[in-house]
Amino acid sequence: MSEFFKNIPQIKFEGKDSKNPWAFKYYNPELTIMGKKMSEHLPFAMAWWHNLGANGVDMFGSGTADKSFGQTPGTMEHAKAKVDAGIEFMKKLGIKYYCWHDVDLVPEDPNDINVTNKRLDEISDYILEKTKGTDIKCLWGTANMFGNPRFMNGAGSTNSADVYCFAAAQVKKALEITVKLGGRGYVFWGGREGYETLLNTDVKLEQENIANLMHMAVDYGRSIGFKGDFYIEPKPKEPMSHQYDFDAATAIGFLRQYGLDKDFKMNIEANHASLANHTFQHELCISRINGMLGSVDANQGNPILGWDTDNFPWNVYDATLAMYEVLKAGGLTGGFNFDSKNRRPSNTFEDMFHAYIMGMDTFALGLIKAAEIIEDGRIDGFIKEKYSSYESGIGKKIRDKQTTLEELAARAAEMKKPSDPGSGREEYLEGVVNNILFRG
Repeated sequence: MSEFFKNIPQIKFEGKDSKNPWAFKYYNPELTIMGKKMSEHLPFAMAWWHNLGANGVDMFGSGTADKSFGQTPGTMEHAKAKVDAGIEFMKKLGIKYYCWHDVDLVPEDPNDINVTNKRLDEISDYILEKTKGTDIKCLWGTANMFGNPRFMNGAGSTNSADVYCFAAAQVKKALEITVKLGGRGYVFWGGREGYETLLNTDVKLEQENIANLMHMAVDYGRSIGFKGDFYIEPKPKEPMSHQYDFDAATAIGFLRQYGLDKDFKMNIEANHASLANHTFQHELCISRINGMLGSVDANQGNPILGWDTDNFPWNVYDATLAMYEVLKAGGLTGGFNFDSKNRRPSNTFEDMFHAYIMGMDTFALGLIKAAEIIEDGRIDGFIKEKYSSYESGIGKKIRDKQTTLEELAARAAEMKKPSDPGSGREEYLEGVVNNILFRG
């Protein structure tokens, strides 16, 4: 196997005072935090599509990065070279998982899905051969049902029964490859499951068809031995004007409406949260309190731009509050996939490594500080005190569902006016977070 990243050493932990660009400052996989190793809290994954495929092309210009890895793109030789490069990349960073779409792994044949499926069989055999004896595994797989022109009106939501069959065929094959590679999860991202205008859309039919496709996927996945979670990855818009999986709350409601909530959880992406005008923490919290926090796409958006920029995460505030929710949930069934891409001018192999080092350090520091917030107790203690009126008396009766509207109204009439609900002390609590983040 050729070495693709010859000038880049094994990346090791050196501590926060290190200035070595090829070292972790905060990600120490052996460090124990709240009873688990950091590597267990943070099962990082490489995104096949961005890291091995994205070359910096955008709507205004051609690619700036060479991701050919010595082979001609669009060939199976190139597909295998990406496997070799990806494994070397993960080994040098100590990353144990990867995520993929079907057409990330192999070039899609434009005329025959059977040819594409044979290529998927070949490349998955190659991946198993090359990862044998390593600790590198598949985190999750998915089918790209948004890129091909046939999906211009959606996949599960398409108006064409023929296109629907192709969507089902891709899901079936992607599930088979996920099981073959030992994947822990399978993701549905509804890239074009939505609409541009209601003037030409039957929303009820489309949503019912999407749910039916998901039910068939669950049935087939379980029949071939898939024991992991299925995930929905919410996104409010882009490429469609309105997407049906707008945010975590919308997606959870959809799953419950159609009886899919026992098999599905959320795969939350930070940048998608911001596009929905939510914080990353909000989407994680809503997923957590509903028992549906499954996996995370670790990135961030650019706050001055209104589209999905997929920056590598560097905002420690966001990472800390995200890890606070993950710790409260007891961890993830999935992992932290870097659905992030280098900026267009950051076009070297070295830049790929710098981005992952920074992203892994960001979440490692976020984990450390989130654990300190929990162990410090001031935030949780304040929240507990804020709602203490529900721990006894009429409040406890409300929580235990042992009262009536008449009893509550009679109590209000007797009191004439309520007691002061108390200050929310937002600024004080934000100061507590600052204190914990920046103390030595």
